[in-house]
Amino acid sequence: MASAISPVLSETQLATLALHGEERTAAVGDVLFQIGDTRYPFIAIREGEAAILDAAGHEIVRHGASGFLGEINLMSGQTVFLTAVVTQAMRYIALDRDDLRALLFEDGTLGDLLLATFTARRELLQQQDVGMEIIGPRSSASTRRVVAFAGRNRLPYTWRDPEHADDPTAATLLAALAPDEAPLVRLPGGMELRNPSSGAVSRALGIGLELAPREEVDLVVIGGGPAGLGAAVYAASEGLATLVVESTALGGQAGTSRRIENYLGFPAGITGSELTSRAVAQARKFEARTATPYRALALEPGSGSHVVRLEDDHEITARAVLLATGAEYRRLPVAELEDYEGVSVFYAAGPPEAQRCAATRVGVIGGGNSAGQAAVWLARGGALVTLLHRRPDVRETMSDYLVRELDRYGVAVRDRSEVAELHGIDGELEAVTLRDGERLSFSFLFLFLGATPCTEWLGDVVARDDDGFVLTGARAGAGGLLETSVPGIYAAGDVRSGSTKRCATAVGEGAMVVSFVHQHLSRTPA
Repeated sequence: MASAISPVLSETQLATLALHGEERTAAVGDVLFQIGDTRYPFIAIREGEAAILDAAGHEIVRHGASGFLGEINLMSGQTVFLTAVVTQAMRYIALDRDDLRALLFEDGTLGDLLLATFTARRELLQQQDVGMEIIGPRSSASTRRVVAFAGRNRLPYTWRDPEHADDPTAATLLAALAPDEAPLVRLPGGMELRNPSSGAVSRALGIGLELAPREEVDLVVIGGGPAGLGAAVYAASEGLATLVVESTALGGQAGTSRRIENYLGFPAGITGSELTSRAVAQARKFEARTATPYRALALEPGSGSHVVRLEDDHEITARAVLLATGAEYRRLPVAELEDYEGVSVFYAAGPPEAQRCAATRVGVIGGGNSAGQAAVWLARGGALVTLLHRRPDVRETMSDYLVRELDRYGVAVRDRSEVAELHGIDGELEAVTLRDGERLSFSFLFLFLGATPCTEWLGDVVARDDDGFVLTGARAGAGGLLETSVPGIYAAGDVRSGSTKRCATAVGEGAMVVSFVHQHLSRTPA
């Protein structure tokens, strides 16, 4: 792991950075940035050394000559989670975040190195006791909501749950709160929030754009998954004022994938978080704006423009609208599932879950590629994994390379298996019962059961199929392939009826829709 988080820069790369940055010096003991800072520069070390410390002052790693400091918050603008202290007198190059972003696109090799390293460092932080503290019981739906939000956004966090562990301090803090004030969320830098909304946590950490009450744009993209981000890149690069609105986390389901191995151009595979980071950086390079978490509540079509109404009384007027809301995870139709969700039942398998599940019995439910990827990832992390699916043969729905990986890493595959009941205490899973009555011991369960479209908020504004997916093209009575039944409103990606549910397809549709938008705008007065 050390090489992934501590690579060194070549002399040529250091020289390139020096052309764009500022040469500085620092003495032993100087603090380069600290927990709670809202901004810090990218630092490339010419000479000397710096230590990275957590909130307790414990050292996580040191970086020396030709190394560099920073992680994914340099790109996203998030609050700083760590402190950097000089341990050997330093001579270094400091580069402002905005200048770094521009340079990453000018120098592809340097950009690849930095983005991969930033992503690896963030994944390491997710396994450390750093970032924000979430103090609340797992029996609280509000607590589970905040924990899920942190996980989806790949935020480092520590969950202190007095119901699960002997933590007198956490118990005392919770006892001082009113029932509707849990959880207590402590942010880097000392700010405390009580039962905050996802938006409140996001704004306090400096994540994403804070929208004005009224916004006017050429194109508003509802959904920040591969389709939405693909459209944002192409639309903004072609001069359209573009705004992406996402209700949870940029990247969609693809952003939670441990590794996408069949995406064109990445023969060694690419993690969902790295793909998302690259896409967001690319969109911002062309001045597309991304706003999270904002939930769309209603769409009101108009003759020259359309209005999208968001929660908290925000509205966006746009000449064209792209629906790229994707789909939500399907849940097991079993009693008391919500008692286990976020505790021992999950819908994504990332570093925190893999670490937690090592040396335990784990069940992965689903027969698609996402289920196969999760099963392999968890097995590689030391879990004893069983994949359960309801079809006669997993090859009917899973790529051949993943079927081979399941066998390679010792994942047991159970055909024609459906879970009927969960067994456990206080959210801690102990076993499941299958529909045929067989009981299997599992400590954790990961669900990959497909998804339902996020289209309920649309009402009858646009035509949808029987399952709720948005109709486009000839099936919607529209002229353009991706246009809905309302001119100027489009759909792309998983939310579109008949689409191929693949990351690359979603990106392609997002890019393709921009040409239809241009045609529409040329016919519609501003």
